[in-house]
Amino acid sequence: MTDTETHDHAAYQAPPRLASGITGLDEILLGGFVTNGIYVIQGTPGAGKTILGNQLCYNHVANGGRALYVTLLSEQHERMLANLQTMRFFNPSCIARELNYVSAFQLLERDGLAGLVTLIRREIVGQGASMLVIDGILAAEAQASSALEFKKFVHELQMLAGAGDCTMFLLTSARDQTVAPEHTMVDGMIEICDAAYGWRSERDIHIRKFRGSDTLRGRHALRISADGITIFPRIEALLHTPPRRRYASPQPRVSSGVAGLDAMLGGGLPAASSTLVLGPTGAGKTSLGLQFLGGCTADEPGLMLAFYETPEQILARAATIASGLPPLAQSGIVEILWQSSSEDLIDRVAGDLLARISAQRTKRLLIDGLLGFADMTVQPERIPLFYRALANELRGRGVTVMCTVEVPELVGPVVQPPISHLTPVAENLILLRYVEQDATLRRVLSVMKVRDSAFDHRLREFDITAEGIVLGDGFAGAQSVLSGFAQETAASDSGSG
Repeated sequence: MTDTETHDHAAYQAPPRLASGITGLDEILLGGFVTNGIYVIQGTPGAGKTILGNQLCYNHVANGGRALYVTLLSEQHERMLANLQTMRFFNPSCIARELNYVSAFQLLERDGLAGLVTLIRREIVGQGASMLVIDGILAAEAQASSALEFKKFVHELQMLAGAGDCTMFLLTSARDQTVAPEHTMVDGMIEICDAAYGWRSERDIHIRKFRGSDTLRGRHALRISADGITIFPRIEALLHTPPRRRYASPQPRVSSGVAGLDAMLGGGLPAASSTLVLGPTGAGKTSLGLQFLGGCTADEPGLMLAFYETPEQILARAATIASGLPPLAQSGIVEILWQSSSEDLIDRVAGDLLARISAQRTKRLLIDGLLGFADMTVQPERIPLFYRALANELRGRGVTVMCTVEVPELVGPVVQPPISHLTPVAENLILLRYVEQDATLRRVLSVMKVRDSAFDHRLREFDITAEGIVLGDGFAGAQSVLSGFAQETAASDSGSG
C-alpha cells in the first residue's frame, strides 16, 4: 500500500449510524442503520413487520427525532393503534406531534406513484420527519405500469432521503420471486420469517443486504412480547472471535471441591478450562458440581445454570452434601439461575448467562445438564458450533467451567456422548460410572483427559456422604471395571486359592 493510499484510508470516516433502539438489532447491524439510507423489511404475514416499523418510529421519537408512518393498506389506523396498545414502547402522547400517521391508500389509487411521491415530499418537509416508514409497498408496486416505473419511484425516495436527511423503511410481504426490483436499489434488505418446525414455530431475522457495513451474518432468533420485538443474536456469530487470554505457565489450578479428585488431576482443574462430567442418572454429577461451587469466595464468585432442578431443590440437596454452598448463595457469592428446557431460545439463555457472568464477574460456572441447550433448539445441527463458541468465550473471560452431561447407559461396555463433537470442546473429561461387583452396585470415577497435563489414570471407587463425594481405593486385582461388570484378575484368583 502506498503512502497516498494509507493516508486516504486513514482519512475515511464510516457513515453515521441511526440506532434502532431495538434490543439485539443494533448488535447484528454492528451499530445501527446507516443514516439517510433506505431499507426494505420483508416478511411473511404475521411475522412482525408492522410491529417492527412502529417500534422503530416510537424509539426514534423517544430519542428526540420525528417520524412519519405512511400506510398503503386498507387497514384503519385506529385498528392498528389498538393492537399496538399492548406494547410497552407505545406512547399515544407523541401521536400527531412527533409521530404522524398518514393513510395514502386512496390517494395512490387516484393519483398513482407520482401523487404518492408528492405527498411524501410534502409531509417530510412539513413534519420535519427524520424517519419514514411506508407500510404496504406492494400496493405501490401494483400501481406501477412497469418495473422501470417502480424503480424510478424508489429512486425518487432515495433522493428524498438524502435531501431531507430522512432514513426510510419500506415494509412488504414476502414474494416468490428471488429478486424484486427495489432490492437492487435500496441500501439494505431485511427478512423476517415465521416458520413451523413440527409442533413448534419460531421467528427469525436475516440481514440479506446491507451497504456500508458488515453485519452478523445468518439468521437470528426474534421474539414478539409486551416489550415489542427483541432479537437474540446467534451465539456462533456473536462470539465468532473469542477474547484472547494470556495463560500463566505453569497454569494455576482451581479445586474441584473433592480433595482426592484434585490429587488425581495433578492439583485441581486448570484455571479457565472447561470440564465435562459424564455419567448416568444418579451417578453423582450434580453432587460433584455443587462441591465445585462450594469453593467459591468473594474474590471468586460462582454461578450455576440449572435446567432440570429449581434453586430450592438444589439448595436442599446442597444442604446434605455441600453444606457450605447455601450460605454462599444467601450472601450472593454464588448465584443460581434456573432455566426450564422447554420451548425457549438458546441464544436468549446463553445471552442472559453471559450478561450475569459480566455483572457478577463470575470465576466458577456450573452448567448442570448441558444438554438442556440442545433440548430447546429446533436446529440441532447448530449445537456443536454453539458449544464451541460458548466454551471459547468463557475461556477467554477466565471462567473455570464444569458441565454435567447425562449418558443413557447405566452399566455396560460402551459410553457414548449424546452429541457428537461434544467432548473435544472440553479440556478435561471426568467419567462417573456404575459397576457391579460381588452383587453390589458401586460408583466409579475416572479421569479420562486433562489437556496438556499429567493425571492419575486409575479407576477410583467413591461414595456420596454427608461430607460430599469421598474417593476410596482403586480396583486393584480387578479387570473390565468400566464394562460395568468387574472381574477378578487371574492373579487374584490364584492368590485367593
